Amino acid sequence: MNSILRISSLLSFLFLLLSCNSFAQKKDNYSVQIDSLIKISDPIFNGVVLISKNGKTVYNKAYGFTNFETRKRLKTDSQFEIMSNTRQITAVLILKEVEQGRIDLQAPIKKYLPELTQTWADSVTVHQLLNHTHGIISLQKPLLFKPGTDFKYGDLGYSLLGKIIESVTKKSYAKIANAFFSELKMKNTLCFSAAPIKNLVTGYINNNNSFKIISKTMITLESTSSNGIVSTTGDLAIWNKNLHKGKLLKPESYQLLFKYNITAQNSFFGKEKIGYGYGFRIVDNEPVKYVGHTGLGDGFSSVNLYFPESDVSLIILENQMNQNRDLFYTSEIKIKNMLLKSNLLN
Repeated sequence: MNSILRISSLLSFLFLLLSCNSFAQKKDNYSVQIDSLIKISDPIFNGVVLISKNGKTVYNKAYGFTNFETRKRLKTDSQFEIMSNTRQITAVLILKEVEQGRIDLQAPIKKYLPELTQTWADSVTVHQLLNHTHGIISLQKPLLFKPGTDFKYGDLGYSLLGKIIESVTKKSYAKIANAFFSELKMKNTLCFSAAPIKNLVTGYINNNNSFKIISKTMITLESTSSNGIVSTTGDLAIWNKNLHKGKLLKPESYQLLFKYNITAQNSFFGKEKIGYGYGFRIVDNEPVKYVGHTGLGDGFSSVNLYFPESDVSLIILENQMNQNRDLFYTSEIKIKNMLLKSNLLN
């Protein structure tokens, strides 16, 4: 009788152990889960996904086409317009000038852009351009609100930041940024220009999985510091590694990127308002804390997230954007949520 009980107990223990191992493997098998998700994704996913942990790539795959007409396949080093993810790069370039004593975050922008004749140039600060609390909606119109009292997301603030960088360095934004990328060995990252870029893929609007080429870019010379960087998932992983491991900024400057006094809602990050720092949204009200940004335009979608407690980056670049606003970042949100449930973030 005792032998039967011992055997029964042993079998129960083995079953429990196997079940736990099976659950753990299932929970950790994010690679297979992402592959499966993308295969059945509707709308179709067309882009590159990279996940890194402790500075090492653990997942990097390309799905779909650089061009739907030629059916040329995407590669992991294909270049994409990253649109608003440009802004964290511009924020870092501003903070590097702050460290050099050439920019004061609390100074009015008139100090650096004396050509501005608008009265608000004497009250809007560099800090307010960085966190979208400036209230500027047009150079020809009055402010939407008193600077520092509200949040209004847009391109103009970061375009002006690019001009401030040019003013204090006496060099073009593109020259400053491209030299920075070269220094970091981000070989496939550069400022957009009218000249052809070798591996830049074609951007599309997706209407019920029917794809239409975007033939005219929204990027201008003036907007380059807001939306004009071209990059790859691999280069953005290099950027994340250097930025979040203290290679680009002093610790006190780095922390300014994530210090916030304003919150705003963004559908990719959920229904609740979250913090907005300098070119970063900050999710600190969830069990897993993370920071990041999105980008959308010209038929491109980009996501760059960093999970500081586990040193994990999630970077997703697509050369399509949905015509239906409700379907923006559909696959990206699912991949993010899948990652949040995995043991990779432990």
